[in-house]
Amino acid sequence: MAGNRRRGRSDAQDADRELLELAKALNLTTIAKELSNLFSLAEREGLSFTAFTLELLRCEYQAREDRRRTRIRKRSGLPEKVEGLNGFDFAARPRLEARVVRELLNCRWAADLGRNVICVGRPGLGKTRILDALAEAACKGGYSVLKCTAAEMLEDLHSSLADGTYKRAFRRYEKPDALYLDEFGYDPFDSEATKHLFRVVCARHRKRSILLAANTGFKQWNRFFPSEAQSVATVDRLIDRATILRFTGKSFRKPKAVHGGESDED
Repeated sequence: MAGNRRRGRSDAQDADRELLELAKALNLTTIAKELSNLFSLAEREGLSFTAFTLELLRCEYQAREDRRRTRIRKRSGLPEKVEGLNGFDFAARPRLEARVVRELLNCRWAADLGRNVICVGRPGLGKTRILDALAEAACKGGYSVLKCTAAEMLEDLHSSLADGTYKRAFRRYEKPDALYLDEFGYDPFDSEATKHLFRVVCARHRKRSILLAANTGFKQWNRFFPSEAQSVATVDRLIDRATILRFTGKSFRKPKAVHGGESDED
């Protein structure tokens, strides 16, 4: 009897070791790490075979999802710390409904076949802060995000033509679930930049979302394009089914100190 018990314990230990080795070989790193804890849980709560297997797979899946979302956030280009909407002074933006903006944090715009969110208004009104919060929420929801300025994207695409990496560079802006273009409308686009921009917008149209912060209203966009036809074609696709947030009021940005009297230019 004692020999049978020893043999039974030995067989169980061998099975535990083999299970651990198989988990490692299959790259189930979390299961391998948590196996003893999961065994204890199963014994303590009397889990069925199905419940125990489910607990194993849930553990591994959740760990992989956490790692994936960490990678998404790291590659997003977002600042290390995002202020979020807590403390945002919506009273200073009387035409911007807090309810509408907060509803966007659910990220249905990212799931809705490439619905865009466009913030329009002068610099210093909080457009970037709002879009940073939406992009952060998208990362937490498991959506891939890439933030850059419009100028950075266009310069990258232009320079990629010289070294033959255009397709790879273009894919970088086509692939993310949400492409976040900040500082749109500072400088006019030349003919080549317009082609790059239009191509990116077309590739993402009704497929993947664009978050865009523009410093001028749509009616003034023709000033940034070589022709009105190119402006209309780009705007038409950007605003198709988009959520547009208009920012008005005084700038949040204030000087720390002002010295001297006013000049004719102040």
